[in-house]
Amino acid sequence: MRVLIIGSGGREHALALAIAADPAVDEVHVAPGNPGIAEIATLHPVDQLDGPAVAALAVRLAADLVVVGPEAPLVAGVADAVREAGIAVFGPSGAAARIEGSKAFAKEIMAAAGVPTAASRNCSTQAEIEAALDEFGPTYVVKDDGLAAGKGVVVTDDRSLALEHALRCAPVVIEEFLDGPEVSLFAICDGTEVRPLRPAQDFKRAYDDDAGPNTGGMGAYTPLPWAPDDLVADVLAAVLQPTVDELRRRGTPFVGLLYAGLALTGRGTRVVEFNARFGDPETQALLPLLRTPLATLLAAAAAGELAGQPELEWADGAAVTVVLASQGYPEAPRSLDPLSIPELPDGVHAVHAGTALDDQGRLVSSGGRVLAVVGTGADLGSARELAYRGIERIGLDGSFYRRDIGAAAAAADNQPGPSAERSGGSKGGRPPLLNRVGS
Repeated sequence: MRVLIIGSGGREHALALAIAADPAVDEVHVAPGNPGIAEIATLHPVDQLDGPAVAALAVRLAADLVVVGPEAPLVAGVADAVREAGIAVFGPSGAAARIEGSKAFAKEIMAAAGVPTAASRNCSTQAEIEAALDEFGPTYVVKDDGLAAGKGVVVTDDRSLALEHALRCAPVVIEEFLDGPEVSLFAICDGTEVRPLRPAQDFKRAYDDDAGPNTGGMGAYTPLPWAPDDLVADVLAAVLQPTVDELRRRGTPFVGLLYAGLALTGRGTRVVEFNARFGDPETQALLPLLRTPLATLLAAAAAGELAGQPELEWADGAAVTVVLASQGYPEAPRSLDPLSIPELPDGVHAVHAGTALDDQGRLVSSGGRVLAVVGTGADLGSARELAYRGIERIGLDGSFYRRDIGAAAAAADNQPGPSAERSGGSKGGRPPLLNRVGS
């Protein structure tokens, strides 16, 4: 296969690494890509939001498969343009991608499919917003209805802050607070069949112990030794399959990666949000452990042939991803600082996200989340040790990273039950404020 990946971030670098490792793949092309991706793929300039331009590039390259990485091109209908050009594409149509592009639409789908989620109100006016805030009370959960680059949700006990965010974003979705640890569960979908991946957990707050502002994600790990053994099967039956069935019933089949952000509450599992693409930084932790050839799997989904694929195979062990962020992230990230990446230890690799080459060809930072360091090991403890050993070697003035990614899960020594992470991990450092930041 000749595969074209659309995107330029850490998710796309992780996808390119996994797709290049598939024996069925002869060529990997990425547009527009980044300097890290350029080491394993051929890069091409393109406007990611321009469907006809992406389709024309796919035709010129004679691509066998196009994989659309980011959410904005999907919501803009880029996958539709590629399909209309007669090329297989892994990524939902613009109509199906509304499940991420509109929180209100996602709630509508969940209600129709009987999927458990938080009670909510769609609000457009100040009167509606204030009534909903008073109805649900603290802790307040206010979500921008549209895409917001992973930073569109405020979870706070301060009503004035909740109201300020709601008025700035209106229309908004205001919903009841869901307590309990959170889990990310991805699923490969072909419009009918659903193949879930392993669950992972990400860390949204900027600083240790879940302090600081919300971000696009500061780290992730998998597997989750504290999660219930039947979690994946239960979520497949109660959440993923009903959602895919409802979208197909409406004439907008979901072909791509369906991402369920879940809260494991005292009343059972509830959906916090849906995304329509691989999550970042969970993808960086998941794909190094996936033994099933990725491009072959995605091509089968694009062709509607998942039913004929064998069950997914996973390597033993664990993976931990730690994100290196530039000074000022997330409010005002600094760019164009020199970045040095020395040789990393065995079991460690760097995934580029916000990197670029300056006019002298030097590697520099170009965004808030600059790169992720991924450690893989026999267990979470060894994977954490490797990831942190690697990230400590990277040079970027003013940069920072969280030092507690997966710490509670590793310390729990595989004890079952959700209390492990609630005692200090991803969202567990501050259990009252667990709702995922959203997209």
